[in-house]
Amino acid sequence: MPSVPRFAGYLLDLDGTVYLSGVALPGAVAAIQQLRAEGRRVLFVSNNPTHTPAEYAARLTRLGIAVPEAAILNSAQVLIEWLDQQQPGARVYAIGEAPLQHGLDAAGFVRATDPRATDVVVASFDREFSYRKLQFAFDALRAGARLIATNGDRYCPVPGGGEPDAAAIIAAISACTGIACEQIVGKPSPIMARAALARIGLEPAACLMVGDRLETDVAMGRGAGMATALTLTGATSRAEALRTPDAADFCIDTLADLVR
Repeated sequence: MPSVPRFAGYLLDLDGTVYLSGVALPGAVAAIQQLRAEGRRVLFVSNNPTHTPAEYAARLTRLGIAVPEAAILNSAQVLIEWLDQQQPGARVYAIGEAPLQHGLDAAGFVRATDPRATDVVVASFDREFSYRKLQFAFDALRAGARLIATNGDRYCPVPGGGEPDAAAIIAAISACTGIACEQIVGKPSPIMARAALARIGLEPAACLMVGDRLETDVAMGRGAGMATALTLTGATSRAEALRTPDAADFCIDTLADLVR
């Protein structure tokens, strides 16, 4: 692959791209610091809905990348903004962790307690998923609720393997109800691409989307008209990248390759 030219804006995935389980990946901090010192706009775009923007900003600051909350965009934020446009004040049953639940509360959505009086079921990354939650979703969807999701990732990379992600929750709900998910707002959705471009304030051609997944990061960038870079620090191995050499515009070993 050719060396990576400079862009006005960089949309960077987090898990598997900047860090892994909260530990900075080789070269990532220095590369991001250099890009920002050059005046490049940097936006962190994550499908992981298990932390708030404030928590992400604090984590990056601890790693040596001091950023405001406005530099973070994750799938929970995008889902809440999209649902507020679609169905404000809806009665929502969210299968997800505390940041998503609290975000929905803050946006004025009502926590559903009766499956028969539920407007929307949200499927998300939930490490406390249970049969009770599945039963509620089953009953609510059969009573006419909509099914939407934060993201469709199969797993979240962690050192030595991964954790089952939102795709497993979506699959369980769809398997027992026969109802497909109406909308997944996270990467590679154009909904998230539009939100990210609006946040960074640049045209697609001026931006580089960087991430470790072909099916989310690279697919979203390409679909939105951005240049794309696949980094081999997370979910995609070198062998997998070689099997699809034309999938991304650039293939890099680490974020350090962005500034060489």
